[in-house]
Order: sequence, then structure tokens, then C-alpha cells
Amino acid sequence: MLQHAEAPLRHDVDVDADLDVDLDVHVDDDVRADADVRADVRVDVRAVDDASAEVEALSRLLFDGDGRERVHGEWRRLIAGAAFAHRPGLTFAERAALSYERLRLVNDTVAGPAAEALAYDARRLAALHEWTGFVDGGVCTLASIHYNLFLGSLLDHDGYRRDLTDYTSMERTGTFLCTELAHGNDVAALETVAALDRETGGFVLHTPNPGARKFMPNTSLTGGPKTAVVAARLLVDDQDQGVFLFLTPLSDADGHLPGIEVRPLPERTGTPVDHCLTSFDHVRLPREAMLEAAHGRLDKDGRLVSNLGNRRKRFLRSVGRVTMGKLCMSGGTLGMARAALAIAVRYAHHRQVAAPRAGERIPLSAHRTHHGRLLRSLATSYAMTFLHREVLDRWCGHDPTDPQQREEVERLIAVAKGWITWQARDITVEARERCGAQGLFPANGISDLPFNVEGGITAEGDNLVIWAKAASELVFAHEAGPDRAPAGAEGRLPDLTDLGFLRDLHAHVERIWQTRARAALRGGPTGDPIGRWNETSGAALEMVAAHARTAASDAFLGAVDRATTPGSRLLLEQLARLFLLHELRPHTGDLLAAGHLTPAQVEALHPTTDRTIAALAPHLLPLVNAFDLPAEFLATAPIANADYLDRFDD
Repeated sequence: MLQHAEAPLRHDVDVDADLDVDLDVHVDDDVRADADVRADVRVDVRAVDDASAEVEALSRLLFDGDGRERVHGEWRRLIAGAAFAHRPGLTFAERAALSYERLRLVNDTVAGPAAEALAYDARRLAALHEWTGFVDGGVCTLASIHYNLFLGSLLDHDGYRRDLTDYTSMERTGTFLCTELAHGNDVAALETVAALDRETGGFVLHTPNPGARKFMPNTSLTGGPKTAVVAARLLVDDQDQGVFLFLTPLSDADGHLPGIEVRPLPERTGTPVDHCLTSFDHVRLPREAMLEAAHGRLDKDGRLVSNLGNRRKRFLRSVGRVTMGKLCMSGGTLGMARAALAIAVRYAHHRQVAAPRAGERIPLSAHRTHHGRLLRSLATSYAMTFLHREVLDRWCGHDPTDPQQREEVERLIAVAKGWITWQARDITVEARERCGAQGLFPANGISDLPFNVEGGITAEGDNLVIWAKAASELVFAHEAGPDRAPAGAEGRLPDLTDLGFLRDLHAHVERIWQTRARAALRGGPTGDPIGRWNETSGAALEMVAAHARTAASDAFLGAVDRATTPGSRLLLEQLARLFLLHELRPHTGDLLAAGHLTPAQVEALHPTTDRTIAALAPHLLPLVNAFDLPAEFLATAPIANADYLDRFDD
């Protein structure tokens, strides 16, 4: 067993003997599935001999293979620098200001045309959030706003005819004002108005009531002069034409501009950002302030010309960057989960506790109660990563002119965002707890992460709301269930070591809940849409959760197939098996009732899971080393290092 993170992996006789004893104690030889797992354990422990080679192979799978350097390299090097190291003792305001300083360091790597290119490069943009989120959640938030929501919106509309130099150089920071105090998830009903002024050809931007104040944008003077893209209801001759975006300067070197009222909001949990309430008092904007595209233009006579037939579709097109924002939020929380696990696993190998024999001490990682929880979280984090990569591939490869294809990929992004961010919260909380009291100190790099994940859960569409929308569509949008018949012999189900079988069990769970949701919808009260949906929503949301797990399972198994070394493939197979088995536990009753599991298989689920954990336990550290966190970052977190006890004397 490893004593320190720097020690090499050992697969010697003692380790094998320990595993054999463990198996002899727990395995029921009458359960065929468990006997098969015993063989798998022996294969895995002895096959993974070169830890460094397997870590490199796993890292390539996790971080885009041949695209690893282009997508992730610059961000990884950036956060390894001293400028991103933890700084203790800063006030809320000082931490917020520091995030803007670091955002400018980000921009130094992509200034000019490269900043515009970043807004269109979904993989690099999401990766920026993966690598900055765990060192500074404020940078993660600010980068999402500046590059995606602000600059991306300009480019998606008519950016080609604007001079964007002030924004790509960050002489002015961009922000995005959409949500209002009285309109969050129903933002399509926002009340801020931009009225066409026939005399000047420009617009008058106005906040008609307190509830229409823009809620939580980063509009203070912190970070220097700012310009906003403001979502407002276009009024032409008092006729509502729907919501469009308007480029609106907010401040300069002397303060906020006339008609712009900004009120700081109270401090919130998580990384500090200068969130404010912002309102407009008849602010005059020039004609070119309106962001235009095919979904909405004003002709020379002030008439709206649009290729979309209703206001809601025009609104969704105007704020289309929110979809990419979901991928960014997923990536940010994904990076936080991996960082939390890396710190917790290293600490588990450094922290020594009393052994059964008097006078001996062993690492926390020796205990199944400790390493089992970390391994389950680790398996989920791999599933999250592979799902995120798959969803990004789908987004980058879809045809935006095909409405059905775009609808499907946007729904998948929403489902993945909810699942990944919720899992990230669970993982960061678990990792913090496994570090005990040490995990409560911000200097150890882990205590703030659960609170930062909360921001991702709510941003770019509250998880429950976007899942409810996906649920209403998935009830009839596709047929859930496995694509193939069970692979076992005639009259007998495959065993619990069969990854394809385990994947199909998750698809069966999705089908079960889809059937229940359809029955509830059809049987709901007529003439009462809310009542019918209330009857349906519980089953429909369970269906969405199963849909997410099935998609994650497919992405995980795809990664297994792409493994380039025997050792990395064996580790991924076991890790995928652990993920699939653990996620099945709440659903065995339904699967048993439907005939997809036998009583013996239900009985075998726990010991099979336990055998899989035993197989993976010696490889816990290499599996997190594959996350490729910079040594410079890990060096700044005391408990991630073997000398953490000595640092209390510094």
C-alpha cells in the first residue's frame, strides 16, 4: 500500500495476498457472477505494471487525445503560474478584484483575433472553465460572461461590422444583462424595454419598475470600464416585437454613465463576484446598439424583418449563447470535482492512522470505508468527463440549420449540464468530508468548491427547470430502452461483470420511467395542463435522470473501446463497472419486478461492487494522477503533500 504520493505503485505478493484474503472472506462461491469477478480482480492487479504509462494513456482519453495540447495546454500552464496561487487573508472586495486581474492574464493569451476565435471554439472555451474553475471560481464566471455571453453574442449577431478591439483587448470588460429581479426562469417575460425613437432612429432603454432591474450582473466599477449586452423588449410604435439584445456602455474611467443605476448586492456564498442590481433611466442608445441577425432586423423604415414567426423563437435565438454557457458551467464544475478528488486521494495516502498491530500506522487509503467512497466518486468523475467530451463532440458536429438536430443536441446539453453539476456537488462534498477538519481550511484548496459548484447548478438555466423542459420532450421524443437483446445464453441473463448488460439495465430503467410518465400524462385530469404535468413530472424527471446515466454509460464504454494500452483498458473496464454497478443500486426493485434481474443477481450486486472496489484500490492514486493537475497547483495545497504536517510550523 502506498505511504506517500511520490512512492511507486507496488503489485507485490503482499498486495495480492491481501486481495485474496479479502475475496475469500466475502465471496459467495455459489454466486456465479462473483466468481467471475474474482478472476477479474486477479487479472487487473497483475496486468497494470507501468503506472506512468497507464496514467499517460488515461490522460489522453480524458483530455481529447491528439487535441490535448491545443484544447487544454495553455490553460493548464496558465493556472500553474504564481499569479493563480491561493492568496490568504483577502477581503471579499479584494478577491473580486483579483479575479479581474486574473481574467486579464487569461486574455493576454488570446488577445485580438484569438479572443474572437475563442468565442467560437467550443472545446477550448469549455476547457478554459475546466482549468480555471478550481483555482478561482470568479475567473470561471467572468470568463463565461465576457467570452461567451458578451463577445459570443456580438459575433453571433452582427459582430463582423463592429470594431471589437476594446473588448478583445479588455480595455472594456463585457457583461451580459438578461435575468431580472422578478424574472429568472421565466426570463422570456422580462420587462426592460428598448423603444425605437423615430426622430433619432435610436432607442431609449428603460427599466419600468423595480422588478425589472437586472439581477446579479457584474456591473460594478470593479475591474475597470464595462459594456453590457442588455436583453430588452423592443417596442416599435408601442408594439411589442419581442426580446432583442442591445449594446450598452455602462461605465468609464470616471464611473457609471448617466442613467445607469448600479446597486451592489449582498455578499453571497462561493467565490466573490461583483454582482449587482442594475437599472436604466431612459438611456439613449444609437441605432447600431441593436444586435441584429436573420431572426430580427429593422429596415430603413423601422419595420422588423424576421425569418422567425413568433416572439418566443426570436427571444431564444437572441439568447442562444446560453446553450454554450451550459457547456461552460458543466466544464467548470467538472474541473472542480476532479481537483477535489485529487486533493482528497493524495491526503488519504499521506494521512497515517493507527493500524491493528500495536505500534504500526497505516494510511487512511488502506480502509475500504475510506477508499471505497473515493473510488465511487472517482468512477463518476470519469463518467462525467467522458459525457462532457461526447456532448461537446455532438455540439461541434451538429448541423445548426437542421431544427430537429439542433433541438436534440440542445436537449442533451441541458440534460448533461444538470447531471454533471449535481454530481460535482456530491463529489466535492464527499471529498471535503474525507479530508476531515483539514478539508475545512480554504488553504487546502477544497472547502470553497462545493459552494462554487452551486453557482454552476443555477447559472445558465436552473437545473430542475431545464430538466423539466427536457422531461416534457423526452416523454414522447424517443423510445427508451436497450438497442439489443441480452448477450447471455438462451434462458439465462448475462452476469454482473458484463459491461454491455449493465449499460442496458440503465436503459431499461429509463424505459420503465418513460412508460410510467406516459401513463400518468394520458391519465391526468383533462382541461388542467398544470394538473396533468404535476401527475407526470415525478416519473418524467426520473426518466431524465436515467437518460443522463445511460448517456454517461455510453460515453464511458466508448472511452474503454478507445483505450490504447492493455493496462489502461483494464482499469477503465473496472472503473466503468464500478460506475454502472453503483448507479444501479436504487433501481434493483424495478428491474427485478420487470424480469431484467434475477434474485441471485440482486443478492450479488453488493459483493460484486465490493470486488470491483478491491480491484481498483491499489490504483487509486494513478487514477487521479491522470487528471493531470499541475504540480505547482498541488504544491500550494498543504494536505496534497506528504509534508503537510510540517507546514503548520511555517
